[in-house]
Parts: sequence; C-alpha cells; structure tokens
Amino acid sequence: MGCNRAGWYSWDRLDNGGRPSADRIVGDWQRLVVGQRLDAVPSGDAWFTVAVLEPQKTLVLRSSVVLPFGRPFDPSSGTVPGAYVDSIWGFHLAPAAEDMTRLVVRTRSRSRPRLLTRPLDVLFWEPAHLVMQTRQFHNLLTRVSARA
Repeated sequence: MGCNRAGWYSWDRLDNGGRPSADRIVGDWQRLVVGQRLDAVPSGDAWFTVAVLEPQKTLVLRSSVVLPFGRPFDPSSGTVPGAYVDSIWGFHLAPAAEDMTRLVVRTRSRSRPRLLTRPLDVLFWEPAHLVMQTRQFHNLLTRVSARA
C-alpha cells in the first residue's frame, strides 16, 4: 500500500493522485520494514511510518502531524507540538472459517488541543474515514474475489 506505490485502494482521485490503485502484486512493493515511510500524498510531503510489521498478519502505520498545516513530526523526539494529531492505522489478518481470511482494520489517535480537534474528529475526520475505509474494503474484496 501507499501513494506512489500500490495506492490505498480507496477513492484514487482523492488519495492516490488520480492514479488507480494496483490490480496486481508487484514484487518490489512486498518488502516493508519497521520505520519505512509510505507516502500519504503524491508529493511525499506527508507519510505513514511502518510502526509494527508481522508479515502476512499485521501492519500498523503511524502518522504524526503538526496542526494546522499537516507537517510531519517525530513523536519519539520527546518534543510534542502544541497542536498535533498522532494516529495509527492497523491492518490485521485473522484466520476465518473454511480457508478464509478476515481483514480487521482499526484506527486510533490522540490529538491536542482537544477543544479544537474533537469537534473536527466528529464532524469531518470520522465520517471521511468511514467513507474511505468502506471504499477500501470494497476495492480489496473486488481484487481478492477476481483472483479467486
């Protein structure tokens, strides 16, 4: 996954610079390591960092940005900006009945100042994430079903 790679499998015009997400496996994109950056936008000015990786089981991405401009920051530096969002996006594969696999996706974030960020979460980010994640599930299922 990742912009400038396979894409995010959601609404490509919004999250992949208008390029369609991959419909085939590309060998060069199969090797990830903890700490690796996956571009979030075509310019590479924002990214997710691979935080946890258990091949064929778990991928957790982390994004830490300064508000209001979305500049990335390193939360491990010990210096936390006055206004920020620090979030994780986890993808977990679990065995299911009849030789099937279940994809579980979880998100979690913390932010400051909550007086500003909580209303934005409820009114914009949570609904936007629901729309984008639903589309990602649909597109992934379509690709997996086509391969079967």
